Amino acid sequence: MTARQVHLPDDDSPDEGLRSIGGSAAPVVAGQDIVQRKPLTERAWNYARNRLGRVLFRLDRVLLPLAAASPFCTKIYYFLFNSAFTREQHATLSGRWQHIRHMTSSAVAAVVVRRNIHRLEKGLCMVPARERFALDYIDETLSAFGNLLKAPQAHELPLIRYAHDVLCAYFVATRWTAAAPQPARFERLSAQARAQIRTGVPAVPTAQQSLPHTDIGYAQFLTLTQRRASVRNFRPIEVPRWAIEQAVAAAAQAPSACNRQPLRYIAVADNPTKQQLVRLPMGTAGYAEGIPVMLAVVGDLSAYPYERDRHIIYIDASLANMQFMLALETLGLSSCAINWPDMEARERKAAALLKLEPYERIVMLIAVGYPDPSGLVPHSEKKSVEEMLSWM
Repeated sequence: MTARQVHLPDDDSPDEGLRSIGGSAAPVVAGQDIVQRKPLTERAWNYARNRLGRVLFRLDRVLLPLAAASPFCTKIYYFLFNSAFTREQHATLSGRWQHIRHMTSSAVAAVVVRRNIHRLEKGLCMVPARERFALDYIDETLSAFGNLLKAPQAHELPLIRYAHDVLCAYFVATRWTAAAPQPARFERLSAQARAQIRTGVPAVPTAQQSLPHTDIGYAQFLTLTQRRASVRNFRPIEVPRWAIEQAVAAAAQAPSACNRQPLRYIAVADNPTKQQLVRLPMGTAGYAEGIPVMLAVVGDLSAYPYERDRHIIYIDASLANMQFMLALETLGLSSCAINWPDMEARERKAAALLKLEPYERIVMLIAVGYPDPSGLVPHSEKKSVEEMLSWM
């Protein structure tokens, strides 16, 4: 007689059903199978928790129309009865505080420089050209540039050169009075920068016609997008690091709000961390064991000093992720974008597992590997152009 363990949902699963609390913990024989029952105390706890969950569910349905009556009632509801947004609030405030208290650090200075230098570039691209602009943030830009120059790391040198070249173009293109301190201040910073960077073609706005040429036509691109599918059957082959790195290089070309690029990728291959990570999101049941590489896409809220920008990490990460997954297709790899639920228990586990800062939030997970040629992929009927597009 063979025995088989019946899989029961994790404790975090919202779909966990009622379980009987009667009987002993001994196996129950059913035909040729033996069902391993959980201990009595554990089953009793699960039963009590499930009953309490049902009561709270009914109470929530009673409170919803009252909470939706006005913004004030909504605020009271989430303060007293629902903590679903507590982690988002904490992450947002942690990000604001991290940004403000580390304004002189290279990490925050890099964010400010990326944003403001991009704003300067947009001003330089305006037609007709303006004699002077950016007066409300040029001093902040020069301060951040100076902080970045204090002790730059090797990976920050391209950013320093970019900022230096754009600032040079900015002060050449704008007119300042003799008493204005900004041009002289930049000259001092420029001398420091030139001692640390290599010269080359200036990293400044360029004519659109000088951008890299591509032979890819629409038909080829459409085929690439159609080939990309959510693959869940992977070959047991190791994914080389260089392939992931090349896909990330393509992702880095995606647009982001004021070029802040507030995200990073954490790649986890075969190790104990991956075995835990693949089980955290909902929706990996049945193929978690076969995922060669799992990537966590992490948004950084310390890039923003205001609550108004707290959702930009999701927009910017989504733009980058699509380019990342399309790039994988060109390298012979496939992927599966995995939804990350905003659930407190799973958020805590993932943050501890990946050693995230309080102001970092997982946007989504991506499974990567070489596809099994014989594996099936969902058809996933897409909306028509008529359904998705309207003209006004």
